[in-house]
This record gives sequence, structure tokens and C-alpha cells, in this order.
Amino acid sequence: MLMLTSKRLFDLPRHQLKNHPNSKMFVTKTDGEWKGVSTAQFLKEVMSISKGLISLGIQPGDNVGIVSNTRYEWNVMDIAIQQVGAIVVPFYPNISENDYRYIFNDAKIKLCVVADQDLYQKITNIKADIPSLNQLFTMDVVPNAPHWNEIKIAGREVEAQTVRDRMENVNYEDLVTIIYTSGTTGNPKGVMLSHKNLLSNVEACIDPIPADSNSRVLSFLPVCHVYERMLHYLYFYLGCSIHFAESMDTIGDNIREVKPHVFTAVPRLIEKVFDKIMAKGDDLTGIKRKLFFWAVDLADSYDPVKRSAWYNLKLGIARKLIFSKWQEALGGNINAIASGSAALQPRLARIFLAAGIPILEGYGLTETSPVCSVNSFSKGIRIGTVGAVVDDVEVKIADDGEILVKGPNVMMGYYNLPEQTAEVIKDGWFHTGDIGEFVEGTFLKITDRKKEIFKTSGGKYIVPQAMENKFKESRFIEQIMVIGEGQKFPAALIVPTFLFLKEWAIRKKIDLGDGSNDSIIANEHVIARIQKEVDSFNKNLGNWEQVKSFQLLNNEFSIDGGELTPTLKLKRKKILEIHSEKVDKIYCD
Repeated sequence: MLMLTSKRLFDLPRHQLKNHPNSKMFVTKTDGEWKGVSTAQFLKEVMSISKGLISLGIQPGDNVGIVSNTRYEWNVMDIAIQQVGAIVVPFYPNISENDYRYIFNDAKIKLCVVADQDLYQKITNIKADIPSLNQLFTMDVVPNAPHWNEIKIAGREVEAQTVRDRMENVNYEDLVTIIYTSGTTGNPKGVMLSHKNLLSNVEACIDPIPADSNSRVLSFLPVCHVYERMLHYLYFYLGCSIHFAESMDTIGDNIREVKPHVFTAVPRLIEKVFDKIMAKGDDLTGIKRKLFFWAVDLADSYDPVKRSAWYNLKLGIARKLIFSKWQEALGGNINAIASGSAALQPRLARIFLAAGIPILEGYGLTETSPVCSVNSFSKGIRIGTVGAVVDDVEVKIADDGEILVKGPNVMMGYYNLPEQTAEVIKDGWFHTGDIGEFVEGTFLKITDRKKEIFKTSGGKYIVPQAMENKFKESRFIEQIMVIGEGQKFPAALIVPTFLFLKEWAIRKKIDLGDGSNDSIIANEHVIARIQKEVDSFNKNLGNWEQVKSFQLLNNEFSIDGGELTPTLKLKRKKILEIHSEKVDKIYCD
């Protein structure tokens, strides 16, 4: 394994400048044109911001906030704050006002930089409730708001040596960032990570991630989340070109333009990509349609380890005739898509791997910086698992099935919460709250969240996540949450795939009324079709865990609606609260 010489995160761009100087370290689409910033330009801008922060009174150990989407300026601020010995506190741009207020006050943020006018207004609205916040700047030009160029102007009289002196006093094991977890219940908790935590994870992921100084990566996941952020540091080290997607709506176009070698994704995005591919297959006719679905059926039985010569021959034909077009739609250069944050449907992993588009599913938490295990070409790929444990990290399964982690990647603790820290770190082992097992003694498999497993009134344990992943294989089911804690039987709240249902209704000559979501979920033919899907999946479940009833919902679970965390995990208690009438209808009828 390679050993990093960099001992602070801010050393990584300088490593790139020395070993892989890149004329396009960061690339952003501006006025319809992709424009790059070199490693040298990046470091120059970082230095000017660092000097400004010192001039504005930021001291070592002060907490400085960044509220922004994923963009070039975020990285400048991140490294600049680190260089002066201050602590980076990133925020999701879409959290609630109460969460903003809580985190700003808990961390006692002194200075903050926000992306745009909307975020500036959000923070300005609560600024009176944040006594510690002295200065607020924007990345975009916003009328009557201090622009981040004012930070650079403030630092013009500060010597670069002053910054370098600060840098010299930052050590490998020092706190570098506090990342507040989104949490499904209660106030967010501030996870304290050191340079050591994150650098150890960068080092552990050099081998699993197939990228080098010639690689283009596309970045669109929130860089405030440790997953995308750690990978940015890895890209710094490797010398990759980081291209920023314009928005979530333009990802498809941006992929075709950038032709990336690697990008990171969450299962929700991969599901949507697959749905679009299948929709195009549905539009085909004749022999083309037959070949398309023959290829998909073939891919559905793909095994990365055991395949016959006859299967490989057929797969070669399918890749040439069908899957080559899938590859082209994703730019034609994909070496790997790294999937994390939530469980990926095994079927999707299988089909994309067969199609020559490797999805490498991994596992980790904010508290573990984040990666604990990952499927990789070097250590092997096993579908349905989250791969082999990465180097220098230990994982064991407790007697109750809980996954425990030990290593240099485990957090320093929760900010201002010593008791809660002691609850999860015992004898150096971090208790993840996830349930799992080892397959073949090597590959970690997540079976559920410890806190999400529930009992029916009959005392039977239900593992909802595994069931939900299986049900989501249906093209009729967009989202699902299995419920039933303390009840006689499991049930489900289901969000149908409305677009697909409309296409299905046209083919079946079914009248969906005005075509609204409310009209669709009330349609007896739709209800019956969803019931058929539920019955099909129930056949593979024990009698006690079968979904006995369901209610259809008229809108997707969303972050804005309060049903999903910023990393797209289900807020189960919140969903039960929001849809209490639907739940009552299931169990009171």
C-alpha cells in the first residue's frame, strides 16, 4: 500500500502541484463553456483567502462555516480555513432554519461564507439569534451583501509567511472539521474529524478507486458530506481533473459532455438512470425491443465470479449490440461509479456490471471518515455486499450482529457531547448502529440499521431496509417504507412511479381521469397492479414479514418535504408523522 507523505489535508494540493500539476484541476461550466483552473491558480487563491481570514481576526481553533452547493469556491474556502488553523464547519444548503440556528450556536461560528442570495437571506434572517457570528460573505455577487473578494482585499497587507507559520503549527492529529450529521431524530451531532482521520481514508481508497492524473471526475454530490469531500481530497492527491455538474437536472448532459472516468453517486440517482434506460427500451419495437430485453434478462443473472464460457459469449454479444449504447450515454469512458450513502439494489449492481459499467458499492459513516469497506477490482466484487474492508481498518461483528469499526479513520468524538461519544466508542471500537455479516469471510454485507429493525405485536422481528430494496426492483414502485412496529402485521407506504404508470395506462387503455397523482393513486386498476407487485415480492418472504396492506402516496419523499435527510435516507419517524392518516387507515380499517 502507498504511504502518503502529506500529513495535513492542505498539503494535498501542493503534492499535486509538485507531482501532477494540472492545468484543469477544477473545471466549471460558465456561459456554456467548460473553463478550468490550474493547481497553481487554486493555491494562489487559497493563499489570498487565508491571508484575509487572518486579517479579519480568525484565530487557530475558531470555527468557520461554509454554506454552499458543490462548487469550486467551496474547495478554496475549505483549504484556506485549514491553512490558518481554523476548523471547517460545512452546512447542507437545504437544511431547516432550526438546524441552521442550532449548528451555528453549537459551533459558535465566527465567520461564514454562503453561496448565493437565497442562502445569504436564510442566514441573515436568523443572524440576530447567533451572537458569535460576526461576519457573513457570499460567493456570488449579491446586492448589499459583502462578497468574498472582500476577504481577499482584507488580506493584502498580510505576509504569506504569516500563513506559512500558521500552517507549520497544524499537526497530523489536530481537529480539522466538524461535520454535523443530518440525523433522523433529535438535534444534529457534530462529528469531529482530524487530518489523520481523513488522510488515512484517502490513503485507504487510493487502490480501490480506479483513477489517476489522467482521469476526469464529475462531482455533483454535496461536498459538505464527508463521502464526496474525502474523494475530492483523493482526487487532489491523484491529480485528477474535477468537473462540477451544473445541477442535478443537467447531470445526464454533463456526463455526456465531460465523459468522466469516475463519478460518485447515491443509489437514488442510479435508480433514476436505470429507469430512463428501461423507458427507452419500452419505446423500441420489433427485433430491437426483443434484443434489448434479452440483454437485460441476461445481465440480471450476471455473476462477477462464476460465469460459463457460453454465458460470456452471449454477454459479449449483448455488450456489443446493446450495452455499448448504455456506455455511450454515460460518456463512454466510465471506469467506475462509486456508490454509497445508502443500500444499492443488488439487481442494479448486477445489471450495470454486466453492461460493462462497474458500480463499486461501499460502506461507511461520517464517524468513520467515511469508508470502511468497498467493492474493488483489486480485492474482488461480490454483489449484495459492500465489499472487503479497506486497509488499516478493522471491522468485527458483535454478538448482536452490530458492525464495530476500529482504525485511524474513527472520529475524535462528538463535539460538546462526551457522554454520547462514550456510548458509541468503547475500547476503541466504534459502534455503527448497523447490522451485518461477512460473506466468504471477507465481504461485508449490511442487513439493516439496528435502530430501524422493529418488532410486530406478535414479537416477530422485521428488517425493513432489505425488504424495501427488494420491492423497489419493481418499475411500478418509486419509493417505499415498510411499517408495522408494535402492530399485528407489516404494511407499507408506497410512492408509485407515476411516469411509468401513465405509460402503462396508455398501453393498457386505462383511463386515469385528469392524470393527476391523486387521480392515479385512487384508480382501482393502479391499486390492483401495485397489489400484484406486492404479492409477487411477498412470495419470497416469511409469512410474518409479508406486507399485508399498503397505502399509496401522491408525492415522492423529499428533502424539502422533511421525509429525507440531505443524504436521501428515510426519516422514518417524520414520515409516520406526516402520513399518520394513511397509517391509521391501514391499521384501523
